[in-house]
Amino acid sequence: MHHLIKTTLLLVIFLTCTSCLVGRFVWYNFSNITDYKIFPSRLLPASPTPFHFTETQHLSQKIFQHVKIQTLDSLLENTPTVAFLIIRNDSILFEKYFKEYEKNSTVASFSMAKSYTSALIGIAISEGHIHSVNDRIIDYIPEFKGKKDFDKVTIRHLLQMTSGIKANESYYSPFGMAAKIYYGRNLRKYISRLKMDYEPGTQFAYRSINTQLLGLILERATHKNVTEYMNEKLWQPLGMEYDATWSIDKKKNGLEKTFCCINAKARDFAKFGRLYLHKGNWNGKQLIPAKWVEESTQIDTTQGSVPYYQYQWWFTNTKKGNFEANGFHGQYIYVNPSKNLIIVRLGKQSGKNVRWEQVFEQLALKL
Repeated sequence: MHHLIKTTLLLVIFLTCTSCLVGRFVWYNFSNITDYKIFPSRLLPASPTPFHFTETQHLSQKIFQHVKIQTLDSLLENTPTVAFLIIRNDSILFEKYFKEYEKNSTVASFSMAKSYTSALIGIAISEGHIHSVNDRIIDYIPEFKGKKDFDKVTIRHLLQMTSGIKANESYYSPFGMAAKIYYGRNLRKYISRLKMDYEPGTQFAYRSINTQLLGLILERATHKNVTEYMNEKLWQPLGMEYDATWSIDKKKNGLEKTFCCINAKARDFAKFGRLYLHKGNWNGKQLIPAKWVEESTQIDTTQGSVPYYQYQWWFTNTKKGNFEANGFHGQYIYVNPSKNLIIVRLGKQSGKNVRWEQVFEQLALKL
C-alpha cells in the first residue's frame, strides 16, 4: 500500500509538472546509463564502411589480481560493470558483457562526452571556425557582454575548468547545476542567466557548464548543430559500427548536452580512444591536429590548471602519459600510449571500493 501511494504521488507530480525540472527529477529519480531513452536526441548513423578491431581474445584470466578477487572475470562480475574491452595493437584481447548487456547494447557516456567536445573544438580551430583557445567566449556568446568578468573568460578557461563561472556540480539535488542542465529543457535560456564565482584563470573547479558552453560555441562557430559536426568530422571517418545518438534538451531548436550524453556501444567508444592513441591520425588521415592531441594530453599547470586534467581529459599516470575520458557511474575510455593499449569500461555504477584507474594501470603492467 505504501509503495502504491508513493507511486501515485510521484505520478501526480510528474503529470502536473511535466515541464518542471523538479517533477522530472523526482519521476526519473536518478541518472542511469539508460537515460538515452528519456531525452530527445539526434542521430549519429553507423558508417557504411565500418572499421573492425581484430578479434583474438586470448587474454589469460590469471594476469590480474585485485585484493581478494583472483581473476578479471570475478572482478567484473562482482561490480555493476556491463561492458569491458581490452584492445592492444588493434586486437581485442578481452571483451565481455554483463547484466544482460551485449556488444550491440547502448550505454550513455555521461562525461566521456566532454573529451569528444574537446576534440571538436580542436578540429574547429584547425578549420578556422575558431581562431584559438585564447578567444574570449563573449565573441561567440554575446549574451554575456556587460556581465561582470565574463569578458575575461576564454575558450581555454572552459577547456581547463578554470573559467570561474558559478555552478554546483551536484546531480543529487534538482536545484544543483548538473541536475538542472541534465534534466533541463531550455539550455539556451539557462546559459543566459549564468554568473561568475571567481576570477577566471585562478583555480580549477570541475563544472559541467564549462563544456556545455563549449558546445554552444561550436554550434555558433561552425553554423551546424554539434551532432552534425561530430558525424562529419569524427563519427563517419572513424567507421563506427553502430548507430548512436547525442541527447539534446528539446526537440525544437534543441542544443546538444555536450557535457554528457553520447549514447553508443562499447566498441565504438574504443575507436575514439584509438584516435587519440595515434595522435589524431586514423589510418593515415589526420582527423584531429596532432598538436591538439599533444596539448590535450600534456600537463599544464598555468592559469589555475591542475596536473591531472587537461582539455577535458583526465590523467591516470602523469609519469607515463596515460589518460582517460571519464564519465559518471564509471564510464571510461583509458589510453596507454606506451603499451598501445585501450581499455573501455562501462557500468551501471562504479562499484564499491573499486578504483578503476588503478585497475587499468595494473592490467597494463601485466600486458
